[in-house]
Amino acid sequence: MEEVVERFLRYAAIDTSSSELTGNHPSTDWQRDLAEVLVDELRAAGIPDEDIFYDVEHCYIYSKIRGRGDLPAIGFISHMDTSPETSGTCVKPQIFENYDGKDIVLGQGKVLSPSDFPELLQYAGQTVITASGDTLLGSDDKAGIAEIMTMASYVVSHPELEHGDICIAFTPDEEIGEGTMYFDIERFGADFAYTVDGGVIGELSYENFNAASATITVEGRNVHPGEAYGKMINSQRLAMEIDGSLPSDARPEVTCDYEGFFHLTDMRGSCDSTVMKYLIRDHSRELFEDKKKLLRDVCARVEGTHPGSHVSIDITDSYYNMREVIVPDNMYIVNRCVAAMERAMINPLIRPIRGGTDGAMLSFKGLPCPNICAGGHNFHGIYEFVTAESMIKIANLLIELVKP
Repeated sequence: MEEVVERFLRYAAIDTSSSELTGNHPSTDWQRDLAEVLVDELRAAGIPDEDIFYDVEHCYIYSKIRGRGDLPAIGFISHMDTSPETSGTCVKPQIFENYDGKDIVLGQGKVLSPSDFPELLQYAGQTVITASGDTLLGSDDKAGIAEIMTMASYVVSHPELEHGDICIAFTPDEEIGEGTMYFDIERFGADFAYTVDGGVIGELSYENFNAASATITVEGRNVHPGEAYGKMINSQRLAMEIDGSLPSDARPEVTCDYEGFFHLTDMRGSCDSTVMKYLIRDHSRELFEDKKKLLRDVCARVEGTHPGSHVSIDITDSYYNMREVIVPDNMYIVNRCVAAMERAMINPLIRPIRGGTDGAMLSFKGLPCPNICAGGHNFHGIYEFVTAESMIKIANLLIELVKP
């Protein structure tokens, strides 16, 4: 427990926030600060230099623990960046041992309460780790990194353990959808892999959303309000009409499980011009395509009913459901993980990801890659937490996974 927790606390203290604004790869230079630490620790664990490659330009780390050639090469991947949605600067982890099931005072007037987050109660008696009320914690995905590094250290120090090649990769910019942009599958060398980037302990996912982003630009006509009769076309009202025309039961806050949604993430404008940005999500490829068509049709109808306006829409697919790659030919990867969880005394929780993962992108590039738990909760915000017990169990899970 001490090793995986110490690693996590060390990594959490390093600011690795990514950014959608820079246009660089990696998007922020400080992600390299953690990368350099990890390269040094891989060397210190006893992995020879020839089996460590650091792509300094793009901030990817590839490492290999050599095994028997007649066993499959298994890969583990975690991302180094944290979400730009909440500050990752000066993260100050707090440790609450033997959690008593009551409210946890984070600081800055913020309280982590089981009345708001009932899943806290399942960790009564455990060691809960949080941030200090003004930053995220970074368990997404530094918990995954700590678990992989702990597994690697254990395997190297136990040469009697039978395994194939163990391929490790740490990537930048996953949180902004660019984690696989420069990922070198051939250099990585795995036959299959797992992203250690999930949530609650036991979580195992081989399904994720099909995803697209949409940008809608509404052009109206601005006229002095005193002379607006029959002339003004307020683009903001047309934008509200577009949003109001979408199904009210297809929004993130009222959907769960396999239900998809339209998510209005940003709307800015004036009477003259308004820009809206949406996320479109669905596990079903057919329903995903239907949602894109509906949004286009709504835009066309609103433009048609307001002569003089112009509504343009640009939709870009982001990623697809990895189920198409995993089922049925690669289900053995999922079954292998279920068996390892059972050996590690972890209850498997197989469920779809209501989001995306680098594993989805890699699966469609030829590397089957389900997603497994890292142990954290409430990612991307100040109420994020993880337990020491979850991290050590997951580190043990990874050790079980490398076994034949």
